Amino acid sequence: MTIKQLKQVRSRLDKYLDDLLKTIGRSERRKWGALYVEGLLAESERKTVSAICSRCPEGNTQAVQQLLHSSPWNSDSVHLEMTRMAIAESKPVEVSIIDDTGFPKQGKHSVGVARQYSGTLGKVDNCQVAVSLHWASEQASFPMNWKLYLPEKWTDDPERCKKAGVPEDVTFRKKWELALDMIDWALGNSLPMGVILADHAYGVVTKFREGLESRKLTYSIGIDGDMVFWRHPAQRYPVPYKGRGRPPKPRYKPDDVPETAKQIANALTDDAWEEIIYGEGTTKGPLIAEFAAVRVQSAYGYHWNAPEQPMVWLLFERKSSEKSPCKYFLSNMYESTSLTMLVKTTKMRWRIEIDYKMLKGEAGLDFYEGRSWNGWHHHVTLSTMAYLFLLLERFRGDFPPSTLANH
Repeated sequence: MTIKQLKQVRSRLDKYLDDLLKTIGRSERRKWGALYVEGLLAESERKTVSAICSRCPEGNTQAVQQLLHSSPWNSDSVHLEMTRMAIAESKPVEVSIIDDTGFPKQGKHSVGVARQYSGTLGKVDNCQVAVSLHWASEQASFPMNWKLYLPEKWTDDPERCKKAGVPEDVTFRKKWELALDMIDWALGNSLPMGVILADHAYGVVTKFREGLESRKLTYSIGIDGDMVFWRHPAQRYPVPYKGRGRPPKPRYKPDDVPETAKQIANALTDDAWEEIIYGEGTTKGPLIAEFAAVRVQSAYGYHWNAPEQPMVWLLFERKSSEKSPCKYFLSNMYESTSLTMLVKTTKMRWRIEIDYKMLKGEAGLDFYEGRSWNGWHHHVTLSTMAYLFLLLERFRGDFPPSTLANH
């Protein structure tokens, strides 16, 4: 980069921070917030508060710690302003992605830390877990908001929560409930959502799917192969009343037994499958797999008179060298949706992995060492702010983001 380009980047960064940090209030907060974000953008192996302040002549560790832990600014408000700014610079939304990521931790005092499963680690370990909602198009993606997951061993221990600064009105919420909370936040602020994507950990939860449907949202989400469906619209039929007890409720025909997703996939003929390029790999070229899709009706709770469900898409994915599907998805996209569009939309979920990698690798997301509720949320907000600046610079196309991180 030339000196002129560096000055231009510096000018854009100053304006970007000035616009967004107005949301957090007092001038002192804005000053230390700007210093912290700049420190998260710097190329350094350590992006802790002490490391950031030690590299800056004006650094004040105590002031930055106070900004993170004690200052009463609202993270949701800042996320809303950041999201609106980024959307204004982006192509129209195609999907919104739900997922969670883990933060390995030592000890037991950091807010939300517990021995729990982390997809990031691929195992049960001592960590924090956060759920995030991301906006995405083919051009880019970024987090709209975050929620820290508090295990029941935390919410059942008021004294422990009090020490970590957890607000008294915070109660136990499952990860899928946190996801719906953030979706409601986005809808309540008129943020465009597109198709909702999530992996099978969310997709297998009936209440999560029902939550999306009740909000009239379009989705394409991972499920397990043992979920059951009919390949035709199934209806209940009246059961004759014999005059004793309560009149029986309508039931499905005894011989109308649903099939698992795996059984349906295994019954498909070879010509039902189509090889589709659904993305570009970073090292091995195009991403290719075989896909098939059929229209189905969910049979969840058919023995217990659950409400009849609409017909939706059941999507299968398998590697070309294998005959058994390795992944299953459920989508309520239009019946007229082509297989290619169904696949490419569903597989856009990979973008959230890019976000997590970049946030942790370039924007210091992994480096928070504090223990408090406010501190964690404020750090994640400012880390997202750093990431969005890199993203906006990438939109300009003048230079790679790795160059920006050095300055």
